[in-house]
Amino acid sequence: MDLGIAGRRAIVCGGSKGLGRACALALAREGALVTLAARNVETLQRTAAAIEVETGTKVGFVSADVTTPQGRAATIAACPAPDILITNPGVRQTPADFRTLSHEDWRGWMEAHCFSALELIRAVVPGMAERRFGRIVNISVSFIKFPQVGFAHSHSARLALAGAVASIVREVIRYNVTINSVCPGLFDTDALQTNLHAHAARGNTTYEAIVEDRIRNCPAGRFADPQECGDLVAFLCSAQTGFMTGQNIVNDGGVYQGLF
Repeated sequence: MDLGIAGRRAIVCGGSKGLGRACALALAREGALVTLAARNVETLQRTAAAIEVETGTKVGFVSADVTTPQGRAATIAACPAPDILITNPGVRQTPADFRTLSHEDWRGWMEAHCFSALELIRAVVPGMAERRFGRIVNISVSFIKFPQVGFAHSHSARLALAGAVASIVREVIRYNVTINSVCPGLFDTDALQTNLHAHAARGNTTYEAIVEDRIRNCPAGRFADPQECGDLVAFLCSAQTGFMTGQNIVNDGGVYQGLF
């Protein structure tokens, strides 16, 4: 299927590694003109070069922390009129006892997982509406559908973003601007491996035992390839999805058992 986004300009936050990289690659394969935003210059350079070699499409990048005002400004300056925006703060979620979190801790998580995305959305939506094309996808997490103990700080911020987006989409859909969220489960990324190693250390067990337990509890019986997320995101950015907006799409191999 031709997704109809060749030549469209795209910002992919957290685009140098993991799910962000997979999104960037999927968009570039469709001919989109991708700008990566992430913190580490060397990783950005390697990723941009690799995507260019594979797709033949030029990839731009900017070293920026999108959880800060300066980073967001630099990102927009690098691609001032995007048709596509993938928000993904690149901040690993780690468990914490809510009783130990300070007001500043809560504020930090809100800045990273809610406010940063909203500020980027606010910056790009007017231009998208004027051009009558915009696709925004937020990379969230499947656990917003079934919150887990120890992650109140992370889930609350992501749920706040989902609530805000649910209102915004009804204002902008008439201009062919859509906003959706992908809520991935266990994808085989560096971030997942780091988290599972940390979990094993806290539980006085082995990494292999943790992996076996996670796979056993996933109906798909495996971790997902990051490109499976990237390809889904690319479809949500396509010309064909102009009537689909405000959705939080779980992509977790059947772990979530709810109907809605």
